[in-house]
Amino acid sequence: MSGSRLGYSSYQIALHWCIAALVLFQLFFGESMTAVVDATEEGHQVSGADQALGSAHYWVGLVVLVLVALRLGLRFASGAPKPADAGPKWMQAAARASHALFYVLLLATPIVGLLAFYMGDPWGDIHSLGKPAFIVLVVVHVLAALYHQFWLRDGTLKKMIVPVR
Repeated sequence: MSGSRLGYSSYQIALHWCIAALVLFQLFFGESMTAVVDATEEGHQVSGADQALGSAHYWVGLVVLVLVALRLGLRFASGAPKPADAGPKWMQAAARASHALFYVLLLATPIVGLLAFYMGDPWGDIHSLGKPAFIVLVVVHVLAALYHQFWLRDGTLKKMIVPVR
């Protein structure tokens, strides 16, 4: 059903930005979960801040998982706007690949995080690979959005800010 709409709905846009904010929270404060796990394994006291942020990391990860499932459900039910035709074919393929990778990471990272929490290693080591992958993908995504907005001027960024009526 992709390409069947002119723009995203207000629900799709809200979910995009909520998930983006939650992922940024995880990237900035997720190390507290590592501090909690390490302190617990070594028998050390956990600071109140690390305990609170570690707990928040767990719950925010669950919320991300639920919101991404909801977002995918909306995408399948409502469709998505047609991608921009501007730019070479490799750029269009890169956009499709990066969006697919985002969805894979947004689903796999919390699931592997839960496995790490309840089962331990090697899941924790695998989960920690999500952070650098997300950082690279977010930077590329933001730069591509700015390129579309200010260089190509094709309205791509507007689709994720202004809902279709």
